[in-house]
Amino acid sequence: MNTCTMPQHGHSNAAAACCRPDSPSYMEAVPVATPAARWRDRGLWRRAASNTFNCLVGCSIGDFGMLFYLSYYHPELPVMLTMALAMATGLLTSIALETVLLRIRESFEWAAALRTALSMSLISMLGMELAATTTDYALTGGAVEPATAWFWIALGLSLVVGFLAPLPYNYYMLEKHGRACH
Repeated sequence: MNTCTMPQHGHSNAAAACCRPDSPSYMEAVPVATPAARWRDRGLWRRAASNTFNCLVGCSIGDFGMLFYLSYYHPELPVMLTMALAMATGLLTSIALETVLLRIRESFEWAAALRTALSMSLISMLGMELAATTTDYALTGGAVEPATAWFWIALGLSLVVGFLAPLPYNYYMLEKHGRACH
């Protein structure tokens, strides 16, 4: 929508009829948000955080489930393969959770829920998985026993980084499209 930038806009003595409030063609001037102002909506940040948390839960279920399974039953696998399989499983469980949430909360048909989860959340999920996995690997080298305190500290830090990495993207997508699939 184009907005009027004439200095007299909204005054009864404006030169152009569309700028005078008594004119049938008058349109209110829409304030143009500055780039910094676009990031200040607290309600949108809360919603983006909630959506990101749902994604984090979905990714974590598959990711950590696969890590524990492979560590226990296939400890001989290379660390990078273990991490790649865990990331892939995390993506799948997150997509599954997103699909179920759309079906239950928004009454989407199953196929539409799956398409929406794939189209709106995949970039967020990939960013989350990559950030969390990279952080975990940087802190642990991919090999720490769950019985140690360092395992749980690294896990907590990787979850925080995994949450924070896609949060601005999720906010931006909410702000841009006014909706989310989470």
